[in-house]
Amino acid sequence: MAFSPLVYSRPMGPRRCFSFSLAVRITARRFPYALSIMAAGMMAACDTTGMRRGTDSILDLFAEPSPAEAVELAMDKYDADKRYRGTLILSTQPFAGEEVYMRLFLDNARDADPGVRTVATRAVGNNGGPEHAAVLIERLTDEDRLVRIEAARGLQRIHSTAAVDPLIAAIDPEKEPEAAVRSEASDALGQYAQNKVLEALISSLDDTNLAVNSRTLSSLKILTGQDFGFDRRAWLDWYKVTRAPFVARSVYTFPAFSREKQILEYLPFFPQPPNEASTSPVGMELPSGG
Repeated sequence: MAFSPLVYSRPMGPRRCFSFSLAVRITARRFPYALSIMAAGMMAACDTTGMRRGTDSILDLFAEPSPAEAVELAMDKYDADKRYRGTLILSTQPFAGEEVYMRLFLDNARDADPGVRTVATRAVGNNGGPEHAAVLIERLTDEDRLVRIEAARGLQRIHSTAAVDPLIAAIDPEKEPEAAVRSEASDALGQYAQNKVLEALISSLDDTNLAVNSRTLSSLKILTGQDFGFDRRAWLDWYKVTRAPFVARSVYTFPAFSREKQILEYLPFFPQPPNEASTSPVGMELPSGG
């Protein structure tokens, strides 16, 4: 499919334009002939006033900013779209967990713009440690649903007992109206072998959302080694009579991105899917014997 300037009747916003430019860069590396068509469409559709300084060529539109330039973007106090773009670029770099970048992510997680808070919160969850959990806990009650989702996902990857009560609150429909947040929080609770967690998860089986029910059941099985399905009464009956509910628990691992290869990804030199290895959260001690 060719990209034409006529595809878009009005300019795309900077964030959509940035995402589109990433797709163009990836495609252009494999199909150079398509570059001129895609570039023309992008130039017509995007606001190019944010192009890199010193740009002399249309090809520079597709060049990712250097780390120094990304830091400058992420700290731009006047333009939220630049902060969004810079934070997103830095968050995927191999050095993103270094202290200087973590400070930037932590600051941007409290940005006035919800989009910046979203990508910064994701960056904290993906690159931080237990010492950064407080920011994720704080964002768990953010006014923006996407920020809260990222905070809950981040707490799947970072272990902190301080997160237990906030996560329990986040699976309560009366306190958290967004099912996606409750779902992610239910999953994150699977790493905490505490009676109040077990009781909250059993109660959560009454949630009206199937995705929440499914993630809740998964956490219950990890914590207890038992499987009574979605039968809340059966879980309660078992819990009342058992003295060691966590004796058969297994090791919690956070959900990781993974997908099968697409057709082109079987070709030599073609980049592979950005799959992650699922592992236990940072700061979590394995169960004895685990």
